[in-house]
Amino acid sequence: MSKILPAALLSIALVLSQAGSPNPAIARSCSGTRCGPKPIQFVPGQRITVQVANQTSGIIQLQKVYGTEPIAIIPGEVSSFVRGGSTDPNFSLVVWEENGQPLRVRIAKPTARTLRVEVRSGGRPPGDRTVYLKDDGRIAVF
Repeated sequence: MSKILPAALLSIALVLSQAGSPNPAIARSCSGTRCGPKPIQFVPGQRITVQVANQTSGIIQLQKVYGTEPIAIIPGEVSSFVRGGSTDPNFSLVVWEENGQPLRVRIAKPTARTLRVEVRSGGRPPGDRTVYLKDDGRIAVF
C-alpha cells in the first residue's frame, strides 16, 4: 500500500496542475469579420482631402493645429480642406463642443485620398478630441 499512495498522489498532482492551465493558443489566418476592421491608412506624404462632418445638435469648433484659428461648424455642416504632401506630411485636428459636451469621432475612408471625420455627441468625458495623421500614414483618434 505504501507504493500505491505516492503513485496516486503524483497522478492527482498532475491532473490538478493541468486543470488550472489556460488553453494553448491556436494560430489562424484572418478571414471574414473575425479579425475586425482594417485600420485606416494613407500613403505617407500623400495629399488627402479631409472632411469634418458635424453630426451633433450643437456647434463644434475645429482647429487645424499648425497655428490656425478655430472655426465653428454648425450642425449638419461639412467642412473640407486638403492636408498632407511633402511640405505637410502629417497633421492634427482638434475638435470640441462649445458647451464642453463629450464627443465621439468616427473616421472613414470613402475614397483612396479622402478622410471623413464624423463628429457625434456622446462618449465618456472628455470624449474624442484629436485626430492625428501619423508619419506612417495611419490615423489615430484620442
